[in-house]
Amino acid sequence: MTQSHPLSRVEFVALCAMMFATIAFSIDAMLPALPEIGRELSPDNVNNAQMILTSFMLGMGIGTFFTGPLSDTFGRKPVIVGGAVLYMICAAIGWASQSLELVLVARVFQGIGAAGPRVVTLAIIRDLYSGREMARLVSIVMLIFTLVPAIAPLLGSFIIAFSGWRGVFVAFILFSLMSVLWLGFRLPEPLAKEDRRPFRLPVLISAVGEMWAIPVVRISILVQTLCFGMLMTILTSVQQVYDITFDRGDSFPLWFAGVSLVAGTASILNAWLVMRLGMRFLVTVTLAVQIVCSLGMLTAALTPPIGPVLFGIFVFWQTTLFFQAGMTLGNLNAMAMEPLGHMAGTAASVMGAISTVMGAVLAVPVGLAFNGTPVPIALGIGIEAALGFGLMLYMKRAEALS
Repeated sequence: MTQSHPLSRVEFVALCAMMFATIAFSIDAMLPALPEIGRELSPDNVNNAQMILTSFMLGMGIGTFFTGPLSDTFGRKPVIVGGAVLYMICAAIGWASQSLELVLVARVFQGIGAAGPRVVTLAIIRDLYSGREMARLVSIVMLIFTLVPAIAPLLGSFIIAFSGWRGVFVAFILFSLMSVLWLGFRLPEPLAKEDRRPFRLPVLISAVGEMWAIPVVRISILVQTLCFGMLMTILTSVQQVYDITFDRGDSFPLWFAGVSLVAGTASILNAWLVMRLGMRFLVTVTLAVQIVCSLGMLTAALTPPIGPVLFGIFVFWQTTLFFQAGMTLGNLNAMAMEPLGHMAGTAASVMGAISTVMGAVLAVPVGLAFNGTPVPIALGIGIEAALGFGLMLYMKRAEALS
């Protein structure tokens, strides 16, 4: 530990977990609201409501590029508080919006505001703790964080039942307000003024060029983008599949919770296997398995009729996609960071921004192609998995030649 603070370890972990949870809550709590938003704001094409998720991720990716360096210049708390204020203002705009276009714009800027907690909370942990203690705290925080996607759709459905879809935006404001007040009153600024660095945009641009010139970094970012795109694709379309394809919209939050809890074990399994098998091997095998699973889902979806068997196959496939995230994203990030120790903070912001923005962009056309069956989703994700698998094989060859 490098600096003292008045919070107990339990309270500090809880605060960090709540800051991280802003992201998951902002995405997953919206899932049950999409049909109602589509019917009210885009009745001619309800698929457009999916962009409420991807627009948020797009904004968060843009914000991720800047929030880390800005927190190095102005301090951790001002960036988080400023982001929270932007997040809450945009949530209020979303609540009052009478058009889908205005909601989407508000969600983009809400995502930019949410990038503060995503990036800067990790920096705060790094400011106050180091070595194994830091790794331990991050693991505990992430373990708590994995529970949020399981309960967020269920909580969102309760809110919608009492106040309609606009009530979810009110919940966003209250959630963010509680977390930022907690941070403001209980945690002193962790970054001393003498440790701050000036913000230089040319440095960021130069960092992108340096990162892109290293093959393992370049390929890792591309594969991470594809994996993130697969995750965003299933997230944006899953509610519609449950509701329209299988007529299980009412029970969707419960199924989503169960799948999220099962898939949450992927991080534990990855931690156990990675020291034995290596990061590249695990990512390559996981993508190969996903190609097979997506091909199976596509074949089943093209074979009528739609019934309980197809629903069971879809739930299994959804679980593999969530599980895949735990087996790939962390490993790919670590692989890309390995040669970038001299610019770790900037590299983390750049990689997070590229993979998040481009992953969201990949998810949009696949989600909008939804036709009442899982076929477009399975086809799109299968293609992304195949591209990622090919890139991992190319990485192996590039490492052998270097």
